[in-house]
Parts: sequence; structure tokens; C-alpha cells
Amino acid sequence: MPLMPQTRCYRLVIAGLSALLLFCPLSHASDQSPLGGMRLVGKRALRDPDGTKIVLLGTGTPNPDPSRSGPSVAIVVDGAAYLVDSGPGIIRRAAAAANKGIDALDVTELDIVFLTHLHSDHTLSLADLIFSPWVLQREKPLEVYGPPGTSAMVDHLLEAYTEDIHVRIDGLEPANSKGYKVNSHEIHPGLVFENGSVKVRAFEVPHGSWRYAYGYRFETPHRTIVISGDTTPADSVVEHCAGCDALIHEVYSAREFGDRPEEWQRYHASAHTSTIELAAIATRATPGLLILYHQLFWGADPKDLLKEIRQGYRGRVASGRDLDVYE
Repeated sequence: MPLMPQTRCYRLVIAGLSALLLFCPLSHASDQSPLGGMRLVGKRALRDPDGTKIVLLGTGTPNPDPSRSGPSVAIVVDGAAYLVDSGPGIIRRAAAAANKGIDALDVTELDIVFLTHLHSDHTLSLADLIFSPWVLQREKPLEVYGPPGTSAMVDHLLEAYTEDIHVRIDGLEPANSKGYKVNSHEIHPGLVFENGSVKVRAFEVPHGSWRYAYGYRFETPHRTIVISGDTTPADSVVEHCAGCDALIHEVYSAREFGDRPEEWQRYHASAHTSTIELAAIATRATPGLLILYHQLFWGADPKDLLKEIRQGYRGRVASGRDLDVYE
């Protein structure tokens, strides 16, 4: 499969999409800023439907940070959105992005999602993704791709909302009879989705006691993007990035880890990736841009995480925030 050119350009919208900046990283150059050289190009560029955009809908964890919704990323390719995970808040974050010009994230256009694994913080808004767009007149079933167990989760959600479905269809509301339905696809590693705009490959990652946990590689005509999902340091991430344009990876603060209770240290060491470990992974994977999400701060802040990673990684890195847009 062809890789993207070594010189890569990203546009990043910071602070709730309030400003659009151009970011052109040099391959593995050291830098005092996570974003390098930038230029303001104006908000109208957001309305360009062509190309590939990364929209961070949620960069948080189970910790209830009001500024960070649960894990969810949108890969927007030529005006169509492909979601990864459905953490708490996804629908309202998508609506906020649509209001700022990402038309593909209009709620009624959300019709496909890839689940990395079935942890609650990655799936709590799956019901929201099934039903809210339908209430607002989405007319197509939702396509859900995920590991074994996905179909059972979907079936139970539909059963839980049986009365809601009945009232909306048979009551006074003008609800259609298709938009709440779900086509669930239980997948295994390999090519799991392909159309004229994107190829999506799933790969295994180690995540605590989960039998099935996946990362995803998106190949578009413009970019190659890899999303780690929840994982400890994984050779599979290195293999599937291999100089990709962007690597979106979970992380926790190595500095603050030592202050966690012993039982939580055991868990996080077996399920997640520290800043020190991520620096080593990124050095091997050589992404054009490393984007941090699902960030466990534990009292640190984004600058602290970046500082910890830069101690072992010389490439470009940014601490993601909800509604950041990279292009």
C-alpha cells in the first residue's frame, strides 16, 4: 500500500475551531513548540468539503472533565464522516463542529462508526448515535463496525428502547421507519471497510483483560491516519503507522503515575501507555504528527505531557483538545 509523501501539511483549528492554522511538519525535526510554523488562513477553509480532516470530538477518559468528552474521533474524507468510538458527548460535539463549518458532522449525516473495543467510556453514546440522528430525521440505518460482542450490545440497546421506537413511529411524531435501525458488523483484524474514498484496516492491540481491542488505520487519497484505541505499547501500532501522516494515540503521565494507588498502577501499566513508552513507540513509528487523546493527566496538564514526551521523542506532537481540527 502506498504511503503518503514525507512532507505533510496539517491545518489545526484551536480553541473550539476559532482559528485555522497551517502546520507543515519537517520529518522528525526537533521543535520547541508542538505545532511548529503556522499561518492563519481563515475559517472559510473549514467549509471546503474536499480532502481529509481529523476532528477530535472527544479527548477525555472516564474522569468527568467538562471540557473533554469521551473518546471519539471523526475522520472526514471528501465531505463524509467516519467515526471512531462513541464516548459520552459525541452527538453534541458533532453538532458543535457542524455549526463551525464541518458539514459532514451534521447529526443527520452520522451513519458509520468503528468501535475500538467495548469499554463503557468508548461506547456510552452508542445509543445516542443510534437514536438522536433518527429523531432528527436521519433516514439510513447506522453502520456499526466493532469486535465480537458488538452485535449483542446493539441488540440490547434496541431492545431497551423498544417503547421509544414504538411511540415515535406509531404515535404523533413524523418519525421514519429506517433511521433507528443498525447494521452491526463484527470484525477481525484486516481490511474491514472500503469504498471509493477510504480503506479502513483493523489491527489488534493489547488492552488489559479485553480479549478483543483494535486500533484502526485509515488510508485516504490524501492522508494515512492511525488511531491506537486503548492500548499498552504495541508493535502493531508501529507496523501500521510506519511513517503515517498522523498517529492519534492514548497516553498517561509517567510523572504522576507513581502517586497512583498500587492497584491502579497495576491496571494502568497493563492497559495503557505512559508518556515515556509513547515517546519510544512514536520514535519507531515516525508519524508526521503525533496527536495525544484519551489523556490521563492525574494533576498534570497538557504542557506537562508534551514535556514528558519530548524528553524521548524529537518529532512533532500536539496535545489534542475537543473540537481541534487537523487537515
